Amino acid sequence: MRVQRWAELSLKAPFLVSLCGKRRPSSSHPQPWRHVFGFRSRSSSAVMAEEAKKLAAYAAVDNHIQNNQVVGVGSGSTIVYAVDRLAERVRQEKLNIVCVPTSFQARQLILQHGLSLSDLDRHPELDVAIDGADEVDASLTLIKGGGGCLTQEKIVAGCAKHFIVIADYRKDSRALGQQWKKGVPVEVIPMAYVPVSRAIARRFGGEAVLRMAVSKAGPVVTDNSNFILDWKFEHAQNWKEVNTAIKMIPGVVETGLFVGMAERVYFGMEDGSVKIRDPPVN
Repeated sequence: MRVQRWAELSLKAPFLVSLCGKRRPSSSHPQPWRHVFGFRSRSSSAVMAEEAKKLAAYAAVDNHIQNNQVVGVGSGSTIVYAVDRLAERVRQEKLNIVCVPTSFQARQLILQHGLSLSDLDRHPELDVAIDGADEVDASLTLIKGGGGCLTQEKIVAGCAKHFIVIADYRKDSRALGQQWKKGVPVEVIPMAYVPVSRAIARRFGGEAVLRMAVSKAGPVVTDNSNFILDWKFEHAQNWKEVNTAIKMIPGVVETGLFVGMAERVYFGMEDGSVKIRDPPVN
């Protein structure tokens, strides 16, 4: 029988003060800005989500980063907070940290914060990698690639002794597809996107759609000069088997399914706590 282990990490008041600039109000005294006519305003919800990202990122960096480590730096909005905290600790504690990026964005963050930049040529084995996720299910299977960096993210995570994921409460699901509605990203060689799309739909159902750019004409192009298909699946699958099968289709570079890779996930919660999820125990 699988038993899922949960842990609640209660963050101390000084930690909250350092993140937010002021102590949180007691839950027994709800603030009027939180709810308007029975629902939370979009702006306050966005602020709460950003605060939750920051809580998760800071907790992960504080718990898993030590001196003389090589660290894989993921991509996305939550990672910005992780790099902020990493740089702060490097300055304050005089840590010797080397960073390996998963994308152009991660590389720029590392350089902007004055951290030591390296790559897998010089450091093919990493002590820890920290990255975000678009969705996390009860078994710690992830959907990643909403930002288009799935291939390099998976390579870096696979080179790390410990792969730690950070996310806000909106990314927490019992099953993939409950929260993330945009599908599983699949990076493909440009000439193969049509046959790959047809092969995925024919074998697994749903629809695999070419991701189009927003501020330019044409499709999104990855850091590897490839295209991305977003496979909008119709029902839950055996994700390990699906991941392997899709990767065997000629023209597929990598999928955004991260199965059996995450060691621990930190979720920043709405109430200011951080929830820790470890893999299920068989």
